[in-house]
Amino acid sequence: MATKSEIPDNLAQCQAHHRPVAGSVRPTLAVSIGDPLGIGPEIIVKALADPLIRTHARFHIYGTSAPLVAAARLAGIEPYWLNLARGSTADSVPHHHEVVLMVDPEPDIARSTSGLDAPGPSPEGGSVSFCAVDDAIAATSLPVEHPRHAHAIVTAPISKTSWRMAGHTSFPGHTEMLAHRLHAKRHAMLFVGPSLRVILVTIHVPLMTVGHQLSSGSVLDAIELAHAACRELGIDAPRLAVCGLNPHAGEGGLLGSEDGQIIAPAIHTARERLLNVTGPWPADTLFSAAAAPPHGKGKFDCVVAMYHDQGLIPVKLLDGMKAVNVTVGLPTIRTSPAHGTAFDIAGRDLADPTSMRCAIELAISMATRAG
Repeated sequence: MATKSEIPDNLAQCQAHHRPVAGSVRPTLAVSIGDPLGIGPEIIVKALADPLIRTHARFHIYGTSAPLVAAARLAGIEPYWLNLARGSTADSVPHHHEVVLMVDPEPDIARSTSGLDAPGPSPEGGSVSFCAVDDAIAATSLPVEHPRHAHAIVTAPISKTSWRMAGHTSFPGHTEMLAHRLHAKRHAMLFVGPSLRVILVTIHVPLMTVGHQLSSGSVLDAIELAHAACRELGIDAPRLAVCGLNPHAGEGGLLGSEDGQIIAPAIHTARERLLNVTGPWPADTLFSAAAAPPHGKGKFDCVVAMYHDQGLIPVKLLDGMKAVNVTVGLPTIRTSPAHGTAFDIAGRDLADPTSMRCAIELAISMATRAG
């Protein structure tokens, strides 16, 4: 069984651009627990067990206690956080404590008492995870001087099915909820890894509807958001490349009209606005050109993909657990592991916390850079 002192050595190291940068600001991160019956509690406990990462930021975890305690017990980690009631007064948040759990006042969900035979989607899990995200979002909107103010949000994985079972049907997932709550007119999912950065034009939509969802405006939005995000990540002059939608980027219209009629005009407008962007490129060759060596030629700093799997397959193939999901276009920073709830391994001390750690480190780096 892993001990607390062994946990940092078990984590694959994130790339340098994920690591916290030196600065005078020690940000506070609001961390939502995710689905309490998934691996969220476990990867949070393991990632924050490293005392070194806690020297760079303070952490307010929103959720419920029992899953965190259970995960720590299985991993052989002594609980290192302070429990604080969710409705506590502002002056009760201790500035000196590195990790504070804002405990949900509802009864804790424990796997042994939840009434479920095995981890999986549940109304209870949906309720806890939805409230945790709501609380984390609210923390970023508090005045800067408020003890519970958060400079960034890190979200553990949620189950969309659990949200639906709990009656939360307004949002397909985190990204849409964050954009709505924070009044973001333009937003997108950006995936950041050691090899690739990829932004999506469409997000959680059926593949059959992607062509109907695309517009020159939405493609242009993604290009501009990618440019701004790369600047925030420290890339002064981003080189952007745009995927075509169809095989061979439409082959001059023989294999589809969207590339020429929708995507190309957006690229033209972006270039008129002095952005360094090219395309549309055939997707089957673009990613090898964009990926950093040794996997590719490193010709581009970010790829604009038209739909979910077009962008996510190369990211997960090359960067795996080191990939981080960033919601761009929000008035606050939000990062997340680039994986799901993994109900099939939850509660068994098998979850790899690398992506959560990378998400935390990238959030700290971005918040520190933002000052």
